[in-house]
Amino acid sequence: MLTDYQKMCEFFAAEGLELTNEQYRKFGLYAEMLLRWNDKINLTAITEPEDVAVKHFLDSVLPLELANVPYGTKLIDVGTGAGFPGLAMKLYRSDLRVTLLDSLNKRVRFLSETCDALNADADCVHGRAEKFGHIPEYREVFDFAAARAVAAMPVLAEYCLPFVNVGGCFLAMKGPGENYAECNAAVKTLGGEFAEVKEYSLPNGDKRVLIIVKKVRVTPSRYPRNNGQINKRPL
Repeated sequence: MLTDYQKMCEFFAAEGLELTNEQYRKFGLYAEMLLRWNDKINLTAITEPEDVAVKHFLDSVLPLELANVPYGTKLIDVGTGAGFPGLAMKLYRSDLRVTLLDSLNKRVRFLSETCDALNADADCVHGRAEKFGHIPEYREVFDFAAARAVAAMPVLAEYCLPFVNVGGCFLAMKGPGENYAECNAAVKTLGGEFAEVKEYSLPNGDKRVLIIVKKVRVTPSRYPRNNGQINKRPL
């Protein structure tokens, strides 16, 4: 279940966003399927209606506005999990061309079934980022890569920047306290540079940081490295 339409509109309006009846209907169905599947596989610990509305849906779509994501953008959500932020972005902005990448096949099956039920034409892909980052059909072909993950920025950047074309952006959705300045060398090595860091709060008071990394050079062919190297020897 999802909080009522008027209340959810208030949450979105507090951040300068509109919410249509159709968007709300799709978010509601998404929430129902999320909770139903959550009984079978571990998708989320956030299940209260208002928390789902704010911490999942609003939190996922806010970066579209904060980063001025253009119409028709090709975006990959790396390590999408239950579809946050990528599927929520697609439901809010149907113009986006979204790929949802996750390493766990059970989650990808959930995403595929949910996309079918919602008539959302997102690509649901089962695979590891460090492998798909070397596949020509995925390497440096996306305008934006997004990730809402707990991994440190050097690790997250190595997973995500190889997917982004030169001129595109990597959106790292983080909590407060991220010491992004320490990974400046890693970002440069991967062909990026910090463009902007935006700190903000959700309507419930939770702090958020959106780190926007611009892709300014081609990522060297050796990156991303394998998972063990990325985590044991971060850039």
